[in-house]
Amino acid sequence: MRLRHIKGSREAIELNPYVIKNEKDCKGQWAKVFGNSHPIHIEIGMGKGKFLHEMARQNPDINYIGIEKFSSVLLRALEKRESYDGKNLLFIRMDAEDITEVFAKGEVERIYLNFSDPWPKERHAKRRLTSVDFWARYDQFLTEENDTGKIGSVIFKTDNRRLFDFSLEQVTAAGWILANYTFDLHHSQYSEGNIMTEYEEKFTGLGHPICRLAAYRRHTGRK
Repeated sequence: MRLRHIKGSREAIELNPYVIKNEKDCKGQWAKVFGNSHPIHIEIGMGKGKFLHEMARQNPDINYIGIEKFSSVLLRALEKRESYDGKNLLFIRMDAEDITEVFAKGEVERIYLNFSDPWPKERHAKRRLTSVDFWARYDQFLTEENDTGKIGSVIFKTDNRRLFDFSLEQVTAAGWILANYTFDLHHSQYSEGNIMTEYEEKFTGLGHPICRLAAYRRHTGRK
């Protein structure tokens, strides 16, 4: 269960230099924020930040932004940030529903969704980060194609098979390209180079198979 109430967490976040305070003002300006034109990858619902910190360490030529709506959880990620001296990792405290107000067209190359809230009740399906509604949001700011020929992509991992089946259906319904998927990541060809999150370590330790999919933004005019 996520920690949601730590006294003083909001105040600590406001004072932290690695947290963007006026994120909507950065729309279309992220290259200036980072001071370079490196590709931008984001993680929505990053939890305590283990995955994103390791990605930033391994890939210094990629800029990473962690998005988390719970202050107390973000605070844990910021504690990890103190031990990393790289300049390619920043954070935003916000609800993902407003994400199109933060990134401009073509500004993000990749989105990571790791162990997202399943919102199990059907009436809450639109809140799932892999619903058609969210694929439509992602389509507004992922790259069509960058200088290296890469098209904007989303990589999603979960141990929740029901959510994963829903997500596979939604990719197709949204008109995206399903590049690959597996129902057992750690026993598949896609396990090489995989970085585990805190939840992934926990669920794997319990013997739960991890599902993973990769989907790509359909290039304009692409069949």
